[in-house]
Amino acid sequence: MSTDKQGTRILARTFFNQLRASGYTPMQIIGMATELLDLVTEDLKGVDKGVVQQTQEARPDFRQEV
Repeated sequence: MSTDKQGTRILARTFFNQLRASGYTPMQIIGMATELLDLVTEDLKGVDKGVVQQTQEARPDFRQEV
């Protein structure tokens, strides 16, 4: 697992554990995750394809996944 992917996983696990410790239910966390995905999706829709192309050129390991 790459360092970048591992860092993302650690951040997600920490966020989840903090939410659970704060009393959020699994369904509330799912709702929050859904909202985050919606925001990311909307953000990606607004991204100019030229910016995506520049990112891919600058970072050959970058993969656009939807």
